[in-house]
Amino acid sequence: MSREMWIRFGAMYLPLMAVLLACLLRRNVQRHGVACLLSLIWAMVSLLALQRLNQWAGWWSFDVGRAVFCGMPLELYVGWVLLWGAVPQLLFIRTSLVWVAVTMVVVDLVSMPLCTPVVMLGSRWLAGETAGMLMVLLPSLCLARWTVVDSHLRLRAAMQVVLAGGLVLFFLPETIFGLRPGQGWAPLIGTAGWARQLWAQVLMLLALPGVAGVVEFAERGEGTPIPYDPPKRLVQSGIYRYIANPMQLSCLLVMLVWAGLLRNGWMAAAAGMSVIYSAGLAEWDEAEELKYRFGEEWMSYRSNVRNWWPRWRPYYAGAGSRLYMAETCGPCSELRSWLEAQKPMGLEFVDAESLPAGSIVRMRYVPRDGSGGVEGVRALGCALEHLNLNWALAGIVLRMPIIWQSVQLVMDASGLGPRVLRKNKHGTDLLR
Repeated sequence: MSREMWIRFGAMYLPLMAVLLACLLRRNVQRHGVACLLSLIWAMVSLLALQRLNQWAGWWSFDVGRAVFCGMPLELYVGWVLLWGAVPQLLFIRTSLVWVAVTMVVVDLVSMPLCTPVVMLGSRWLAGETAGMLMVLLPSLCLARWTVVDSHLRLRAAMQVVLAGGLVLFFLPETIFGLRPGQGWAPLIGTAGWARQLWAQVLMLLALPGVAGVVEFAERGEGTPIPYDPPKRLVQSGIYRYIANPMQLSCLLVMLVWAGLLRNGWMAAAAGMSVIYSAGLAEWDEAEELKYRFGEEWMSYRSNVRNWWPRWRPYYAGAGSRLYMAETCGPCSELRSWLEAQKPMGLEFVDAESLPAGSIVRMRYVPRDGSGGVEGVRALGCALEHLNLNWALAGIVLRMPIIWQSVQLVMDASGLGPRVLRKNKHGTDLLR
């Protein structure tokens, strides 16, 4: 074989052999296997994004040959995904993440020049290596390791949201364009700027229930949507008061709208396949597992909350959640009166003055299980979820990271910041 053929062969099959060998040596791979799968998918999506950046920046170029994927030799793409997405996760389980990253970067720095003439390095190829480390290697290593050791729950849940968005909005269309060449991104690029902004807002609105579902899994259930890393408690709060499968519904709607914007029938077909999978295999497997884990509680929930069609009023069972609001605070009492007039379901209002003096400075929401209480804007967002579907969506937006901090900052600057209660509703000094 020629040098080019040896390079292509080694780039794909050496990492593949390392992965197979590691799998043979390790028997208990349930949670570790899921972590490795997440890492592989992250590498698949982010490496493709890196290649698109490379086509613009010119860090390196390829002698593509016959098998090409988005301007990159398919063998190199598969090998690179395995090398960064699976090999370190399988071979260096107990090694420090810092040393694993250093080792993989050194391997890449040595091997890239050796891949000439399949890979022709530009004068700024080290900048591309840095981008690859930040976009591909480090996130995939962290996501896998945090999943294995069950740490950094909120960070890895956020990474899963980013990963799902990258799969649906970028990787899937790119794959379709590669297999079925056509207009590509041209319909979207050719859309007027105001229309793109409008559709972007529609997509964010449709994605909101799915993102809210992931947040609820992390905050209330202490888990993620990924198998072998599921919530430890049955989640019936937030968006789950209204619909049982918000993530699947959001995924379907986003894919359909995205297919329309790209004017791509294959993308619409992929959305149809997701429905078949969700309503078939996933629904059966999920129902059996949750019935086994949560028994009657799950059966009661599923008999009242549907998979694909949301309720207008929230579902709740058992004791209600509590919202502590100060009766002696004018704005708080007015807001409380409005909330009570909406007849919230499963929400009990408690005078904040009943708590020890100085122990509460903002309105506080405490869920029915007593865990994960929140204050201020987030407490208001949780309270709105007890009214109806429209207000629940508004409450979900209020609770989103960055949004709630921004709104809280504005409210504090407007004079609605934290207050220390000194007297109860009868005028008695609480500090005595």
